Amino acid sequence: MRFSIQREAFLKRLQHVVGVVERRQTLPVLANLLVVVDANGVSLTGTDLEVEMIARTEADDLAAGEVTIPARKLFDICRALPDGCRIKLEQNGERVTVSAGRSRFTLATLPATEFPVIESIDLVERVSLPEATLKELMDRTGFAMAHQDVRYYLNGMLLDLREHALRCVATDGHRLALAETRIETKVAAPRQVIVPRKGVIELQGLFEAGEGNVELEFARNHLRVRRGEVTFTSKLIDGRFPDYEAVIPIGADKEVRVQRDDLRSALQRAAILSNEKYRGVKLEVGPNRLRIVAHNPEQEEAVEEVEAKTGVSELSVGFNVNYLLDALGAIGGEEVLLCLRDGQSSCLMRKPEAEDTRHVIMPLRL
Repeated sequence: MRFSIQREAFLKRLQHVVGVVERRQTLPVLANLLVVVDANGVSLTGTDLEVEMIARTEADDLAAGEVTIPARKLFDICRALPDGCRIKLEQNGERVTVSAGRSRFTLATLPATEFPVIESIDLVERVSLPEATLKELMDRTGFAMAHQDVRYYLNGMLLDLREHALRCVATDGHRLALAETRIETKVAAPRQVIVPRKGVIELQGLFEAGEGNVELEFARNHLRVRRGEVTFTSKLIDGRFPDYEAVIPIGADKEVRVQRDDLRSALQRAAILSNEKYRGVKLEVGPNRLRIVAHNPEQEEAVEEVEAKTGVSELSVGFNVNYLLDALGAIGGEEVLLCLRDGQSSCLMRKPEAEDTRHVIMPLRL
């Protein structure tokens, strides 16, 4: 096996796949990348048995073959080589030589036959949509995923495929984020799948705000995403996602409209004196104003007041300030609408003119 390639082209593909490889592995071969050379170019594959990433690229001086190479070492070597150099990679028995200019590195390998790959998936639905749109949906919701929750089905993102819409939903039990977009592809049947947290993070790193499209291939136990020369495959979480629509508050008719940046800055300042454990702040709504009050066990207090458009006479409710800030960061736009019902109910946060992105934050008792 042998090939020659420009450093920048090789490094770009390595960056796509090396993130999938875990630093601590149960199987030695999982710390390696599968490198396959054929007449069409070079293919790089990384996996942790749950998520698989394949990146393909063109190269010169090709000699067919396949082998596995230590992923992190290969990536670090290529990253450390000078810009614009040409890298030659050649297999000699159980070793691989990486050379560029006057630099030469010899790496140990493992047989390609030991490397686990996902050969085929039982495809049931295929959807195409703009890459930038899918990235935006995931960025608006991904922060709300749970992390190592015993309710394993919360440690990921729900993709809710409907007749002419795709929704991304995430919740950790304390807050919920939902974003949706229309799709042109005709869907055979509504479908819900849960993509694990690691898979979502890898996709967020892969996607760019470009003009191209990505293909989502839904299977019974896998989701496959095709983006140009990169193919991502993830096992799905086998579980039932909560009825998220039941969490969205009904009858939250007390609306507070504020400048997003003003509210964000005020919350950041108030958070300095909030309780370090609970991170609670109290929102006190009155005619054309929103007060933010924070206390801590040292009897310190922060009070911020923000101009608001509201007809609410008096309402007070507490929230985790970090959850409010996360939602504000994901919504975007100049103004934000807070929809409240009473002092014990959730807050629905969204843009005033659109409901394609909604964030629900559970109250705190302060």
